[in-house]
Amino acid sequence: MSLRVTQSMMQMQLSRNLNRNLSQMEGLQDQLTTGRKINKASDDPVGITYALRYRGELASNEQYTKNADSAHSWLDFNDTVLNQAGDVLKRVKELVVQGSTGTNPQVALDNIRDEVIQLKDQIIDIGNSKVNGKYVFNGQTYDKKPYDVTAAGFDAKAIVTDGGDVSYAIGVGVVLPVNVSGNEVFGNPGDADNVFTVLDNIISSLSSGDYAGTSAQLDNLDSRTNKVLNAASEIGARVNRVELMQNRLDDLGLNLTSMQSKVEDADYDKLLIDSKVNENIYQASLSVGAKVISPSLVDFLR
Repeated sequence: MSLRVTQSMMQMQLSRNLNRNLSQMEGLQDQLTTGRKINKASDDPVGITYALRYRGELASNEQYTKNADSAHSWLDFNDTVLNQAGDVLKRVKELVVQGSTGTNPQVALDNIRDEVIQLKDQIIDIGNSKVNGKYVFNGQTYDKKPYDVTAAGFDAKAIVTDGGDVSYAIGVGVVLPVNVSGNEVFGNPGDADNVFTVLDNIISSLSSGDYAGTSAQLDNLDSRTNKVLNAASEIGARVNRVELMQNRLDDLGLNLTSMQSKVEDADYDKLLIDSKVNENIYQASLSVGAKVISPSLVDFLR
């Protein structure tokens, strides 16, 4: 039994085909204007899961990169101030050796003492160093000045600084402390080589003309200088670690961006060709459709 094809059936089929062509053109135009081949989940249900995963990983990688940059800045600053402290202690040793010579008159010792006093103040200034508004030698209480000379009864050699770590997450499961405490660098209260204790003893010995007492501080001074240098060496090792992580994060960012691009980004050359082909098909459909649905009731009455 043959099926009778009516005029309305032809018109409905033509309308469906035209709408399908329009939908395809709309999809191609969306990709051309956004530059992405996935603009909604229905475009590629599988691809969208990868795209969202890559976006999340890129966001995490970007935050790790920011953390690594901040850690690098903090460590660089620590390295600078520790080198400054080492230079000050080196100058103190030169003055102590000079002041230990028994041929110096008291006026010369007084001049040396005055410079040592200034160098002690310089060490206190270094101990109060700040980066981005944070005191670097006071652990997790970085909002408080560790060596506050205006505090009642201030005595630098009796100060206890906070020993907590200031850490940055610079990778998945990688947390790196970036600080050293003031007591680690300058000595704990009661330590014979506490830098402030040593400087006070030197100042006292120079004031009284005690050559032997001045010379006796050389060992403690060398001990503290070595600890400052060790702290600087440890900071340098952390700087190298952060730089390696920064390079790794940069490479990972490039890889993730490349994979995201393969999933999300549209192929413009192919899109332009497909868009032109689809446009031609649509125009041809309109032309053919105009001929198919052109007969009217008058045509059937003739």
